[in-house]
Amino acid sequence: MNNVCVISIYVPDLKEAIDFYTSTLGFELNKQYGANIASLVNGDLPIILEENTNTISIQDQKASRVVLGLRTDNIYETVKFLKDKDVNFIIEEPTDCPPGKFISFSDPFGNILEYLQFENV
Repeated sequence: MNNVCVISIYVPDLKEAIDFYTSTLGFELNKQYGANIASLVNGDLPIILEENTNTISIQDQKASRVVLGLRTDNIYETVKFLKDKDVNFIIEEPTDCPPGKFISFSDPFGNILEYLQFENV
């Protein structure tokens, strides 16, 4: 049986990543493991930020990606908050999707994230 046990996000600058994920997205820093790894509080599924100088830009390459989906109860408030934080939106206007509505944006390093508001849940 396969179960996701951790989500790792590789970043070129751990300090900047911690700032973005805590100040902008509201995660809480759980623990820092030396100079290159930190974990964020996320229930039973930890999110690990790992500084890796070997990250590559795939903006001009054809590649698939994993997208981190975050839940929100009010997508319109979330959009306003993120606009105030000057995030780089991919899909700025709440858009219909099978479970409800979503928006898409990237962290300072190009990792894609989405906020989802589920309907009828």
